[in-house]
Amino acid sequence: MAKEQLQVLNALDVAKTQWYHFTAIIIAGMGFFTDAYDLFCISLVTKLLGRIYYHVDGAKKPGSLPPNVAAAVNGVAFCGTLAGQLFFGWLGDKMGRKRVYGLTLMLMVICSIGSGLSFGHNSHCVMTTLCFFRFWLGFGIGGDYPLSATIMSEYSNKKTRGAFIAAVFAMQGFGILGGGIFAIIVSSAFKSKFDAPSYAVDPVASTVPQADYVWRIILMVGALPAALTYYWRMKMPETARYTALVAKDTAQAASDMSKVMQMDIEGEGAKAAEPTPSDSVSSYGLFSKEFFSRHGTHLLGTTSTWFLLDIAFYSQNLFQKDIFSAIGWIPPAATMNALEEVFRIARAQTLIALCSTVPGYWFTVAFIDRIGRFAIQLMGFFFMTVFMFALAIPYHHWTLKDNRIGFVVLYSLTFFFANFGPNATTFVVPAEIFPARFRSTCHGISSAAGKLGAMVGAFGFLYLAQNQDKNKTEAGYPPGIGVKNSLLLLGALNFLGILFTFLVPEAKGKSLEEMSGEIEDSTIGELGGQTSSSTTQSRV
Repeated sequence: MAKEQLQVLNALDVAKTQWYHFTAIIIAGMGFFTDAYDLFCISLVTKLLGRIYYHVDGAKKPGSLPPNVAAAVNGVAFCGTLAGQLFFGWLGDKMGRKRVYGLTLMLMVICSIGSGLSFGHNSHCVMTTLCFFRFWLGFGIGGDYPLSATIMSEYSNKKTRGAFIAAVFAMQGFGILGGGIFAIIVSSAFKSKFDAPSYAVDPVASTVPQADYVWRIILMVGALPAALTYYWRMKMPETARYTALVAKDTAQAASDMSKVMQMDIEGEGAKAAEPTPSDSVSSYGLFSKEFFSRHGTHLLGTTSTWFLLDIAFYSQNLFQKDIFSAIGWIPPAATMNALEEVFRIARAQTLIALCSTVPGYWFTVAFIDRIGRFAIQLMGFFFMTVFMFALAIPYHHWTLKDNRIGFVVLYSLTFFFANFGPNATTFVVPAEIFPARFRSTCHGISSAAGKLGAMVGAFGFLYLAQNQDKNKTEAGYPPGIGVKNSLLLLGALNFLGILFTFLVPEAKGKSLEEMSGEIEDSTIGELGGQTSSSTTQSRV
């Protein structure tokens, strides 16, 4: 059994980079384009939702979402994503990667459209239906994390595997960029057609009735890239590693890979024989004592680093519009009409994505197979820590008008090293270091820990970043610790990320079976199972 399996897997490991690899990157990557578009575009329209549905006559400032509604709208998709990562991660190992891959995409398409069609004319009705659809949208997005990463890792050769998985994740940068650009186009088109005075001049007329279409169109367009790739996802064969190692059908694995990769792979026999007692050493279950002795530290490393990274990454994305206001990139809300505010927020997010987010992802793609995952993650956490403290300690200095550009440069560098660093590597590594039969589940657990961190960032920092003076907080929020102290706290969390990175092994240049210990298990089985379990552990 082991011989035929190893023959198929070795053929994959040494296969030359082909057109099919790039096709797989696009097919898997468009899911991530949609994921990022859908998760981040809500931050572009939350101010608009406040103006439309929470306007208060006579108020000095435009309407804004109450704290509990803002937390729900921003955070409910993360709750769905966390649940989806765990569920679809588990399902991907039970039923196969391909069989559940299209399901996640259809869920994303339906719920993106549903989000834009949120019905009702009063605020309670619209926000409830919006949150409902965004939860299930998140559920579909959650499934895309473990499935896309696992599929790409199992298709790749060992020489360029890191770059291919990172390239799938890098599509997230284009999703953020695409969301910003599309919001600029839509808000500009509506602004030129339906001109309106600023809020200070006429509070009611500053939000034209047609503005209600703007946020709906922005949210619904997220369905397009996902819908366009559905057909090709359905045409992808099951990964050879799942078929050979989990379904134990080596002949089918060889046949599938021969078709798509234009190469001859021999697989003998229709199905591998039933496992013999000598194979039992490799049949330990998820969360068994054997699993924890082999992979427990690795799972702690992947979950903790992703958790810590996402607290910083998502808290910044969700209150970056407030940072831009504080440093003057976005004027006070009362000096703009509703559509102008959407345009300004989208422009600021697009500039940050263009200058730091997108380049950071592709630097990872370029260097991950040269300098390794460990070095990139350690470097990323280190520079994020340095830049966070550089922003936080002299925070008053950065808020002065003459120093705004310096603030934006440091802020951009923080994002650059998040993406040329742990934001990419935390996605790549869990798809490489666990056995095939647990790979999707363990990636789902790791990414769910990340989304737990994102929820801490999304919910917690809406409150924490509030001014310490209760007279200067946003409507409905209690005093927080301020932006300066929030940045100091984020810097400390990034430092913890440096420490937990030492729990994660390096996978550069090694096959998936070497990293997971599956080669040793098969070899031990062939030798007759004379070696004890403790010896196996020492070899892994």
